[in-house]
Amino acid sequence: MEARINFFEKGSGAIKALFGLGAYLAKSPVERKLLDLINFRVSQINGCAYCLDMHSKDLRAEGETEQRLYMLAAWREGPMYTDRERAALAWAEAVTKLNNNDVPDEVFEQARQQFTEEELVDLTLAVTTINTYNRINIAFRVPGGSYQVGQFAMH
Repeated sequence: MEARINFFEKGSGAIKALFGLGAYLAKSPVERKLLDLINFRVSQINGCAYCLDMHSKDLRAEGETEQRLYMLAAWREGPMYTDRERAALAWAEAVTKLNNNDVPDEVFEQARQQFTEEELVDLTLAVTTINTYNRINIAFRVPGGSYQVGQFAMH
């Protein structure tokens, strides 16, 4: 697959704005590893090769296990995720998919039990940000496989 547009080159102002969101999220009270787990799961849902490559490498560098990465698409059945992670994953999926233009009350209540309101705002921003990156990379056919750990600050 050949890239359609080099977004980093032609969209430098836009990428700068997106990096600003990443800088904000890097200071979030929501732990970095959890944000990367969410980025990976949302990228699985959206089928973004570049982001899957990036976040799998970042997660491994942070000490994430292969088993947890392999099981992430079936996290509801995997016993190795914490209640906090499960709430974040459910929230991320609901915000990404917006089935019937809604995030169900039970998903919100589950997230609310695990996260402060500030954390829930940050978690939602993280989900919408990775969805933006996914859509840009998919639209412009940015190929996966070339990311090096630490190449970018958190996005």
